[in-house]
Amino acid sequence: MTEVIDIQHESSSGTMSGVGTIISSAVASFFEYDTPKIVHIKSKKVGLINRLLQLVIIGYIIGWVLVYKKGYQSTDEVMSAVTTKMKGVAYTNITGEPNLNVKDTTPYNRIWDVSDYVIPPQQTNAFFVMTNMIITPGQSKSECPEDPKIPNAECSGPEDCQADMPIINGNGIMTGRCVNYTYPDGNVTLTCEIRAWCPVEFDEIPVTNKSILSDAARFTVLIKNSIQFPKFNVSKRNILEDSNSTYLKQCHYSSRTDQFCPVFPLDTIAKEIGEDFNSLAYLGAVVGIVIHWDCNLDKSLDNCRPSYTFRRLDNRNALIAPGYNFRYSINYKENDTDYRTQTKAYGILFQVIVSGEAGKFDVVPLILNIASGLALLSLASIMADICVLYLLKKRFLYRQKKFQLVDDIPYEDADDGDRSE
Repeated sequence: MTEVIDIQHESSSGTMSGVGTIISSAVASFFEYDTPKIVHIKSKKVGLINRLLQLVIIGYIIGWVLVYKKGYQSTDEVMSAVTTKMKGVAYTNITGEPNLNVKDTTPYNRIWDVSDYVIPPQQTNAFFVMTNMIITPGQSKSECPEDPKIPNAECSGPEDCQADMPIINGNGIMTGRCVNYTYPDGNVTLTCEIRAWCPVEFDEIPVTNKSILSDAARFTVLIKNSIQFPKFNVSKRNILEDSNSTYLKQCHYSSRTDQFCPVFPLDTIAKEIGEDFNSLAYLGAVVGIVIHWDCNLDKSLDNCRPSYTFRRLDNRNALIAPGYNFRYSINYKENDTDYRTQTKAYGILFQVIVSGEAGKFDVVPLILNIASGLALLSLASIMADICVLYLLKKRFLYRQKKFQLVDDIPYEDADDGDRSE
């Protein structure tokens, strides 16, 4: 028992001694001080590495920060307002067209002007052009068979049609009866009868693979874009100062021959995004018109001009719900009976997106960028030290010269020559 106690005592003493050593080392390290030591290395290889690193950093500061990124300028973001005006008239007549899906072509044989195909007349930074449609004229509130294309609309008897219940995604409320539905081609099927605006829409585009308003390709839109850079009190328009009304009536935008004309044929926009206009017009699409202003106000304000780019924003390869469409109706009354003409409008939604930045010389960002660049020069010394101490063949020699350990010796023990008077 006594021997065990002695062993434990010795072990405990050893542990305490180890802890004391760690604490002593930590305290000693806390009260140490490192000071830089200048070592002049006469080596062409080391000198070349250092100068190359300095040149790279100086090149970055001058070439990238100051010249390319204009680090000597203060900047301001653009504030913008956009208005649009469509022009164009078309006449359509689909009577006799092959692949017709409607029996009555009368609603489609007509004149179309801006008031008919621009819906609504004004939008914020956008405009919609109807290029295809399904028209259901003369609807009134009554009872009629549901569209058989609606899921669960077809029936085999009254038991399939629960009275006073809606059909999900349908057009009305079921009456409880199962009745005949006649297709435009004369074929008949059974569907649930509903209370709704009747007759219900036959959801089939009138002409297969062809848009009704294919002539919309030659319609034009005038885009007026007014911008400001409030920080610099600068205002501009995308209509150039030397333009006149005659020029605006005659010019059409072209990325090659007239890149500042603000009048855009719809067919030109389709070509700019690499699309055939009829493929856009058939089921509709969403197209972005990007106006970008990059203005260097250290130069003439006449050089502050917009650039235009175009891109399709929706997924052209979508298999579910492709294109762009919505429904609207025109309501009227005859003999105290409410009627409406419903239109499912397919078309192109144009979103006008404005971006931009202006820059002007300012001494403050210039000084800040130069100062931060000079601070980066210290990286050259750090990288050169890494090469010298860890990569070169003579790294062990350089390391001995670079680091020197000086113990804390009493003042009285120092050589007389090292004492200061």
